[in-house]
Order: sequence, then structure tokens, then C-alpha cells
Amino acid sequence: MRPALIGLIIGFVAAFGSAHLISGLLSGVAPRDPITFGIAAIVLLATALFACWVPARRAAAVDPGRVLHYE
Repeated sequence: MRPALIGLIIGFVAAFGSAHLISGLLSGVAPRDPITFGIAAIVLLATALFACWVPARRAAAVDPGRVLHYE
């Protein structure tokens, strides 16, 4: 999750800094709308958490002795 959080922070800084560049393309949303930024952060973090959780759950279900014996 650490790389996802670092990427989220870097992305928000870049998006916040370049919001004025796309302000002409947005309709009905302010370029620096905190609700939109918050929802985007929640969706990205939930996706990253799910992407980390699924392989970890599968790895935790494997018997370590069986894996060591296989090698």
C-alpha cells in the first residue's frame, strides 16, 4: 500500500498543479473540487487495497511446509 499512497500523493500534487490547464474542458465541476478529489482518492485506495489483499489472502492460505517441500 505504501507505493499506492506515494503515487496518490504525487498524483494529487500534479493534478492540483495542472488543474488550470484543463479548466476549459470541465463542465459543471470546478478544477479544484475537493469532493471530486476525495472520491477519486477513495476509489484509487480501495482498488489498491483490493489488489494487495487478493494475492495476500491466496498466499496465506498455502501451507508453508508444502511449499518448502515442493522446492
